Amino acid sequence: MNVDILWSKFLTEIKEDLTSLSYETWFKDTELYKLDNGKAYIIVPMPIHKKHLADNYSELILNHLNNITGTNFELLFLLREEIPEYESSNEDIDNISNDTDSVGVPNHQLQSNLKSKYTFDNFIVGNSNKFAHAAALSVAENPGNMYNPLFIYGNSGLGKTHLMHAIGNYIVENSNRRVLYVTSDQFIQDFIGINKKDDKGTNFNYVDFFKNKYRNIDVLIIDDIQFLGGATQTQQEFFHTFNTLYNDSKQIIISSDRSPDDLKLLEDRLRTRFCWGLTVNIFPPDFALRTEILKKKIIAGNFEKEIPDDVVEYIASNVGTDVRQLEGSITRLIAYSTIMGGASITLDLAIEALKDFISKGMGEKNDIQRIQKIVSEYFQISVDDIRSKKRSSNISFPRQIAMYLCRTMTNESFPKIGTEFGGKDHTTVMHSVEKIEKEIKVNKDLANIIEKLKNDIGIV
Repeated sequence: MNVDILWSKFLTEIKEDLTSLSYETWFKDTELYKLDNGKAYIIVPMPIHKKHLADNYSELILNHLNNITGTNFELLFLLREEIPEYESSNEDIDNISNDTDSVGVPNHQLQSNLKSKYTFDNFIVGNSNKFAHAAALSVAENPGNMYNPLFIYGNSGLGKTHLMHAIGNYIVENSNRRVLYVTSDQFIQDFIGINKKDDKGTNFNYVDFFKNKYRNIDVLIIDDIQFLGGATQTQQEFFHTFNTLYNDSKQIIISSDRSPDDLKLLEDRLRTRFCWGLTVNIFPPDFALRTEILKKKIIAGNFEKEIPDDVVEYIASNVGTDVRQLEGSITRLIAYSTIMGGASITLDLAIEALKDFISKGMGEKNDIQRIQKIVSEYFQISVDDIRSKKRSSNISFPRQIAMYLCRTMTNESFPKIGTEFGGKDHTTVMHSVEKIEKEIKVNKDLANIIEKLKNDIGIV
């Protein structure tokens, strides 16, 4: 049987045994490369698929292949770019193991704090968040065994919280595991409560409450971990909580607005542990994803008025990358139309309705590229120079200033900034930032230059 026909039949059959979400994420984009010498070579789109399919779906895949072909195969997963390497070396690429799923523990009454509206089904996937989405679903399908901890980071408004709730909701719906979602602020408040005294003058009840809440669970989801910075005693308690859960193979999911390496106010031992599992970054949505988000918002809103495509494209091009701001722009536009006597929504109306919304910094005005452009113009060098590896003083010094401004005026991580400057190592960025910080304190002329550049960029 032709491998394409065989795999098409396989996908049709296996789809019946899966949820639509699992099929779309893990199987839709797979291909059968060839059957050779008792081995089935399956092409997958991303490295994460190799491990997840091997760890969680191998038995199901083998059963369906056996039903179709009458033959038992050894499964090997490979990326498309690995095919030439395989052909030249003729070596096995990725042998699978056949681990079984963990068994959930009995559920008890627990306030999970999950918001049911955030699910994988309504999370819009694009190039900027595809890896984070796949990692999150992988953890949801096999908590405590896949990536522990899962650390998700990125700027505000890109979908971190949505993904975390989606993981929790998926686990609750498909198992009897106990899930708890909290913000770091709630963790701090609960920890402070340990010092309270009861009617007997002791705090035993509060200690028992705290340990039961945070350690007698299967999945801990903690949002905005960066706010633990400066809370030394709370960090110590979180360290012990983390160790207890991790050692018991309980799933830990953490989010932050920056990478673990950039959480300088947290203890080194915590930042090290955050990297034990998988760290994923959610990047700002590109134009195509922003457009899709807006269209889904319009459909979900079931608005009486039609919003033309040119209006959607205008918003996607000008409002920025924060998902909440994108959705807010639709709400504002509808409200403006209503206030204007129910006027039809046109591009001219949208420009008028959103002029203040856009001008108040909603657009992508202060990103790395903008800073590079303004610094380059000030020092009369090209943007290519500032991103290059040239080390002459007339280029390296402006580059250091630009890196400093990128770090202080955006929420981007050191690695992200380094990437935008021609692939510089994050330590190079850190050194540049520290150097300019020190120089400003003793060099008034430099301090004035920095202030002028900030004004030009748009932050006073």
